Amino acid sequence: MDLSNIVRHIVISAFPILIAIVFHELSHGFVANRLGDPTAKMMGRLTLNPIAHIDPIGTILMPLMLLILTNGQFVFGYAKPVPINPMNFKNPKRDMAISAAAGPVTNILLSIFSILILKLVIAPLSFLLPESVSSTVMTPLIMIFHSSVVVNVVLAAFNMIPIPPLDGGRVLTGFLPYKQAVLFSKIEPFGFFIVIFLIATGIASYFVMPIVNLFLRLLEFF
Repeated sequence: MDLSNIVRHIVISAFPILIAIVFHELSHGFVANRLGDPTAKMMGRLTLNPIAHIDPIGTILMPLMLLILTNGQFVFGYAKPVPINPMNFKNPKRDMAISAAAGPVTNILLSIFSILILKLVIAPLSFLLPESVSSTVMTPLIMIFHSSVVVNVVLAAFNMIPIPPLDGGRVLTGFLPYKQAVLFSKIEPFGFFIVIFLIATGIASYFVMPIVNLFLRLLEFF
């Protein structure tokens, strides 16, 4: 990928990635707060200010490297995890699972919202506005919102991998019987290394891509 294409991909993908990651983490904290855990609120994480959520590696370095290494075909990132104390929940196992599920659900909702904006606002305006305005303003907007659809679907699908500390692992823990849930949760300290291994070997794609394709097919209804 040459420099001009790298810059173009960064411009197109940066805003959707930032929005997807910020809302993903914000939703965890918001739902946890509603279920009785104010930890995220007390630590200033219930905010749309991206500075509160940005992780230098996960939000900036990783997406940039993936953008270059995959020729723009696969871009993924993460923010600083929102702190949640399950001991504040009335039903810690269940409420932790609900809080974890809020992230992927929010990303799917953002995908739907992006599609609706594309179809109901941007597409009609593209036909109504002069061609010069359409090509210089509306075309980049179409690319940005299309990127938003893909980024949010990929983020949701990736986080559904059933390995803690990913959301899918925490949701699965909530469904397991108590004894099995305790055993399974012990994987969490090694979860990050397991996820890196799955990404490096390409094994993660066998789980992520079918879910991504399923979500994209379902989103066609919108």
